[in-house]
Amino acid sequence: MIIPFNKPHMTGKELWYIAQAHQGGQLSGDGPFTKACNAWLEKRTSARKALLTHSCTAALEMTAMLAGVGPGDEVIMPSFTFVSTANAFVLRGAVPVFVDIRPDTLNIDEERIEAAITPRTKAIVVVHYAGVGCEMDAIMEIAERRKLLVIEDAAQGLMARYKGRALGSIGQMSTLSFHETKNVVAGEGGALLINDLEFADRAEIIREKGTNRSQFFRGQVDKYTWVGIGSSYLPGEIIAAFLWAQLEDATHITTRRMLLWEHYHEAFEELEAQDKVRRPVVPQDCEHNAHMYYLLLPGLDARTRFIAALGAKGIHAVFHYVPLHSSPAGRQYGRAVGPMLHTNELSDRLVRLPLWTDLGKEQRNVIDAVHDALR
Repeated sequence: MIIPFNKPHMTGKELWYIAQAHQGGQLSGDGPFTKACNAWLEKRTSARKALLTHSCTAALEMTAMLAGVGPGDEVIMPSFTFVSTANAFVLRGAVPVFVDIRPDTLNIDEERIEAAITPRTKAIVVVHYAGVGCEMDAIMEIAERRKLLVIEDAAQGLMARYKGRALGSIGQMSTLSFHETKNVVAGEGGALLINDLEFADRAEIIREKGTNRSQFFRGQVDKYTWVGIGSSYLPGEIIAAFLWAQLEDATHITTRRMLLWEHYHEAFEELEAQDKVRRPVVPQDCEHNAHMYYLLLPGLDARTRFIAALGAKGIHAVFHYVPLHSSPAGRQYGRAVGPMLHTNELSDRLVRLPLWTDLGKEQRNVIDAVHDALR
């Protein structure tokens, strides 16, 4: 492809920091760079505790353990999300309960959550799609009234805010991703954010193979031993060193991506006025992070032709999630509540355009190709 969908950004310091990590003699987890990343995340998100993980999937699996879900328990979530959101809870024996999304933001429809709650419901998992916040005030009110946990899948949400609060800082727990397709990257990588300190000590134990290693090194216990369930969720220090360079540059990365996002948005205003596409919607209370730019085409056939037209010009545009409720595993392990009208329709219409931090004059080619394809 002449213009790829994604191209990971490099700040210029990554390899130097990796060399420093090697020189320091600790390449396993929880070295100086890991600690620096954790501290940065705590400061920027206001989370009570941040723990780097080797992926957002790992962080989601940790939230399922911390939530204490087990066989027969239910967890409410959108169907329009990545498989890891559901898999983390299925691995503990829980049932994902899928509800429809809003037609404007493509986030979970807060007005459909209450109808999905049963005596078996343990948690609500929200997904901040495209770095645009869910309607968290309403969701938190439901959760508090029904005594449920709220877990934020903020994989796409770093540097974005809802009513002035960082995405990931509102529910009891949240997760972040630093996959190469995200704004701030480490190749792979993620983080667990803890906003309720009730879960902090157990999160450390789960993350370190079920041991009290962190408490031992802080001098809080005199023995380092196995104390509970867990797994190896730490990233290596090389990943953390790479990530540190990115976090240092996160404000610049976000600013640059916002300029690119706004350029797309202005360029397609006329197409939307002609009812040829629908552009993304960002509510007034939300500050997004320009994680992606998508268009909604009239239907599946139109999207298929559109992607092919751009591909013929060397431009890699892609669709996104296949709804989980309609997938083989989703039908086997989960269930849907109510008609999934918006999930089914919008997933067939959505196409994502190339958007990466160092996108330059290529963006003009993408814009021209979009207009040509829709004439």
